[in-house]
Amino acid sequence: MEPVTLTTERLRLRSLTPADTDDVRAACQDPDIQRWASLPSPYERRHAADFIERTAPDGWRTATMCTFGVVPLGGGPVMGAVNAHCQSGTWEIGYWTAKEYRGRGYTTEAVTAVARWAFTVLGAERLEWRAEVGNAGSRAVAEKAGFVVEGVLRAALLSRDTLRDAWVGALLPSDLGLPGHHPYLPARL
Repeated sequence: MEPVTLTTERLRLRSLTPADTDDVRAACQDPDIQRWASLPSPYERRHAADFIERTAPDGWRTATMCTFGVVPLGGGPVMGAVNAHCQSGTWEIGYWTAKEYRGRGYTTEAVTAVARWAFTVLGAERLEWRAEVGNAGSRAVAEKAGFVVEGVLRAALLSRDTLRDAWVGALLPSDLGLPGHHPYLPARL
């Protein structure tokens, strides 16, 4: 799969390029990103370069991880990243936002755009969000984007050689007013 560019009212979501390496490295110095994301620590320039020049392009090529750098629509630095990745046949979404851009709705806007794209282009029938229990910022974004938190998965995230509990939520095409590829019959509880 070739990388694509998405646009929203305020943002451009595009492939990361080598010119973004310093922006990504700087953002990933933030203790909150280090705490909640599975990143090398310390996060050095070589880690950002490897992700941008090898990992992200390989993900696009194999259509297993589609990573978008989030930048202002008119141009500017990388504000964050959003990806849709396939884990055991299930599409998941992941994201981070540089500290100075949090709290303005940018991440929710980017996540919603990637979710719509995943449903319409990738053919996802369900998009999952997972975060370590306690990552309130990630949960707030997911809920604002329409994800329904479905529960806690015990010992579901391996982070820094320790299994941790994870919140799990899901977004369905119908949650965004989109048709699904198959009919959905919800359980009556």
